[in-house]
Amino acid sequence: MSQPTLEQFQAEALAFLEANAPRKEAEKKFVWGEGSDKVAMFEEKERSKEQIDVDLACDWRRKKFDAGFGYITGPESHGGRALPGAYQRAYDSLESKFDIPNQSCFTIGLGMVAPTILAHGSDIARDLYLRKMYRGDIVGCQLFSEPGAGSDLAGLSTKAERDGDEWVITGQKVWTSGAHYSHIGEIIARTDPGLPKHKGLTGFIVDMHAPGVEIRPLRQMTGGASFNEVFFTEVRVRDDHRLGDVNNGWNVALTTLMNERAAIGGGGGGGGFFTRVIEMVKHYGLDKDPVVRDELAKIIIHNKVAAYNNQRALDKIKSGQMPGPEMSMAKLAGTNNMIRLGQFVSMVLGPKLVADSGEWGTYAWNQLILGTPGGRIAGGSDEVMRNIVGERVLGLPKDPGIDSKSPFNELKK
Repeated sequence: MSQPTLEQFQAEALAFLEANAPRKEAEKKFVWGEGSDKVAMFEEKERSKEQIDVDLACDWRRKKFDAGFGYITGPESHGGRALPGAYQRAYDSLESKFDIPNQSCFTIGLGMVAPTILAHGSDIARDLYLRKMYRGDIVGCQLFSEPGAGSDLAGLSTKAERDGDEWVITGQKVWTSGAHYSHIGEIIARTDPGLPKHKGLTGFIVDMHAPGVEIRPLRQMTGGASFNEVFFTEVRVRDDHRLGDVNNGWNVALTTLMNERAAIGGGGGGGGFFTRVIEMVKHYGLDKDPVVRDELAKIIIHNKVAAYNNQRALDKIKSGQMPGPEMSMAKLAGTNNMIRLGQFVSMVLGPKLVADSGEWGTYAWNQLILGTPGGRIAGGSDEVMRNIVGERVLGLPKDPGIDSKSPFNELKK
């Protein structure tokens, strides 16, 4: 089948969207005191309502896939069209103009897990899952962090022991987004405790509804439960669901983490709240205050610099290169910018932020501020990101690790 020109593809995509979704209404000008004043780091819904939203998202995904727009750059053998990235960007640009169901439930599955299956999965696993994931028949989640091994992923203790053509997995994962509505998960487990910690890991695809899998909501200080902890008790996984070679799970994890940090850092941190913040400053008559203006200018400058850094990473990806330290820098900048924004809002609102007086646009900000610390942990803590930049960009000596031979570690023995 011959490749359509970009113009032909855009016309085809526009015809599909016009026939299946309404165009978005023109965005209304923000007016202080009107509409919802909700401001949050994480969208927190009741789980029954969330499942309805997931079902609607899957319905749209199936419709899009069946029309040829669900896996635009993917291999034809798995339902893709094998078109260049420019075609995906063109479709995304068109789709953004239409009112479709929220697709955030696919961020992890399609942005992190599916590319890992394509890169490291067996032919059986690719055939079983890629088409279904991109069609919205199943949703995927990521099972990396543990109570004793969050940012130090290689220190995980969940174990996988071989039993013939199967593996038996036992352990606990934590901070798992979307586990409660996911069908499969990408898990990293320890398969050889006798090897150095980075070299004894293996990746697997696990059925989230298999016997021995227990999912519990994890409540945050915001009051919501956006995440889960997941327990595995002798969960059986077929060997053809292994990702990559045995004990090569660290490289599998890196494939996933590169995409995760790109997703987390991509927003720049707080840019979407500028209009609301500026109107808040005006509402309280502080728009002429030199200290307030100076702090607001710093926030805008830091967000603009973060956006340029993100664009540099995106340009690398578009040209076929792998982004390097930009992703760690983007992640750091994103969370730091959210912290700056929270500190600024706290300065402007004062006690109104912590005492719910019912006044519009005040107490609602506490959801963002209480959620921000989670951003410092997700996708690798700020401390880990600084180590990556220090060691790989600036060439500083590595910190002594558990496996390293150093006088410090010898003294600890």
